[in-house]
Amino acid sequence: ARVGTPDYFDVDRAGQMDLTRAVRSPGSTLKPFIYGIGFEDGLVHPQSLIEDRPIRFGDYAPENFDQTFQGTVTVRRALQLSLNVPAVSLLDAVGPSRLLARLGEAGARLKLPAHETAGLALGLGGIGIRLVDLTALYAGLARQGTVAPFYEQEADPRRPARRLMEPVAAWYVGDVLRGAPPPPNALGGRIAFKTGTSYGYRDAWAVGFDGKYTVGVWTGRPDGAPIPGLLGRTAAAPILFDVFARLTEQPKPLPPAPEGVLTARTAQLPPPLRHFAGRDAAGATGTPGVRILFPPNGAALALQSSGAAIDPIAIKIAGGTAPLNILVDGMPLQSVRGAGTVFFAPVGPGFVRLTVTDALGAADSVTVRLQP
Repeated sequence: ARVGTPDYFDVDRAGQMDLTRAVRSPGSTLKPFIYGIGFEDGLVHPQSLIEDRPIRFGDYAPENFDQTFQGTVTVRRALQLSLNVPAVSLLDAVGPSRLLARLGEAGARLKLPAHETAGLALGLGGIGIRLVDLTALYAGLARQGTVAPFYEQEADPRRPARRLMEPVAAWYVGDVLRGAPPPPNALGGRIAFKTGTSYGYRDAWAVGFDGKYTVGVWTGRPDGAPIPGLLGRTAAAPILFDVFARLTEQPKPLPPAPEGVLTARTAQLPPPLRHFAGRDAAGATGTPGVRILFPPNGAALALQSSGAAIDPIAIKIAGGTAPLNILVDGMPLQSVRGAGTVFFAPVGPGFVRLTVTDALGAADSVTVRLQP
């Protein structure tokens, strides 16, 4: 269901515009997808520590909304509080162009400002997106990383679903957002949600989901004029929670954790996941970045067998600062003292995500298809 304006017949307030399809700045609502790719790549875990301190990326120096810094926080807390510096630091490692491509491949129509390329401001709202697309992306988080097409009518041609991220990464994001501070007079922990406010107080957003519904809310002026004090938390989030209250008396619980989720405290994490150092720290020693030489990203590998068992597959690694940790679909496989070749035993055909991280937090990942 979509509601494009409060009153279709109110001509003075652009009632016949469908504002669910208006391109607007999303504020902080794209941050969950930065963290999702970071989880997928093995760069961070919800309990990893990350820095919220003054930092510069060339001429760009991100600040938090309240112009304060929290110091060292967990990734979970950084996303729940929507801290800007940790999100930008992680986006610097993930890559703005990669985030843009990932969201586009999932079906979102994104619009950069004229004559600009994807930069670090992307994570703080430096791009345009439609409410209908943003809501579909959040529905993808709720569906364990799979984005289903949005249909206007029953007769619309069916289209295939698209992969947004791996199920484990999507579950981590949903679990973190379920703990986000609720708006005043609302109960927390019942839905996973994120708010956003665009630069200049032009757009206020709130998007959330439970185990059955995904709801997206945008508030602002049709002409894009600023509204002093317009905030996602105070303007859009109360509407979001009210919609869920009207949809169901008791929100349906989020899906259980999929296989591969790592539940651990910070001190129990593998060493590279305990503290996200960022790209600058990872390159400070001059050591070549860790990378996977084989298999190449996107490769299709034929499974071979010797008798009843499937033959192991080689992973060739170069660079990095020891120890190196290898993960398969987000689960630790092996820790090695340096570059070389390691082997893993596949369980069968399908897609597999291989990740290697080093002692400084640098990482490289590839996704390969195993064919029978």
